[in-house]
Amino acid sequence: MRKSSSALPAIFLGLSSAMFFTMTYVLNRRMAAAGGSWAWSASLRYFIMVPLLSVMVAMRGGWPALWAELRRHPREWLLWGGVGFGIFYSFLTLSAEYGPSWLIAGSFQISAIAGPLLSPFIYTDARRRIPLKAIGMGSVIIVGVLIMQLGHFHLAMPARAWLALLFVVLSAFAYPLGNRRLMLHLEREGISLDASQRVLGMTLGSLPLWLGVAAYGYAQAGWPSPEQALQSAGVAVSSGVIATTLFFRATNMTANNPVGLAAVEATQATELLFALLLGVLFLGEPWPSAFSLVGAVIIVVGMVLYSRISMSAELEPSAVQTF
Repeated sequence: MRKSSSALPAIFLGLSSAMFFTMTYVLNRRMAAAGGSWAWSASLRYFIMVPLLSVMVAMRGGWPALWAELRRHPREWLLWGGVGFGIFYSFLTLSAEYGPSWLIAGSFQISAIAGPLLSPFIYTDARRRIPLKAIGMGSVIIVGVLIMQLGHFHLAMPARAWLALLFVVLSAFAYPLGNRRLMLHLEREGISLDASQRVLGMTLGSLPLWLGVAAYGYAQAGWPSPEQALQSAGVAVSSGVIATTLFFRATNMTANNPVGLAAVEATQATELLFALLLGVLFLGEPWPSAFSLVGAVIIVVGMVLYSRISMSAELEPSAVQTF
């Protein structure tokens, strides 16, 4: 049994993953602005991730254990891979058609409060308790998201704005739901898989959904352009492989600490800052209004408060392997 430690290392990994996750918003927005089909932007990322992750897992000798687990429990991987990767990324990619990259990145920080709210529906032990302090700090982020949205749409939310926000909310709940349920399954079965194995397993589990999404994309827009395929590959490497692996490592480290886990998920708020700078500098997106900037500041403050809560919490020995 390892000694309990601060959640600070997990928070650092979460921040590192946020830097790479940001490319999702920037490149998805670029593809949407160029008229690329959201269905191809979403499905190509995961098709490209399969060979990349397969090589990574094979180099570490992780294929036999992963393959054995997939054969024993295909239902769990198909279900939670479809939710945590399929539903999550389909709606997130679709939302890129409705606003600048920084607006989508900021709105996705709703995931900070989504994770804790899902706890009673996932766990049956002490982790099912909703950490009220975490919810309180997460609510600050929600307020920031609403202010930022209202500022961008000049205090009048049109139907398209509400639809985009709905897509982001569905995405924000699907990601922690799939992730946490897979961690819980592995914990119950006493199975140790590292982050790369887990990402590859969920990617393989989501492939049936992506085949359907790609078929829809072909029916609507034909084959994707070479430029869209190249940009999707960029998302696959930066967000799908590097960022997701770092994030899963961080969530593994806090698997038995709901407040710490919520703090790791809250670190993704820094994506807003990166998306804002990259969107303005490389996509020519307009700077947010002063009202929206107030919302952005509130989101970042909420993330910092989340981190302070987590730093004071001690990690319990985790049933999931950490590294």
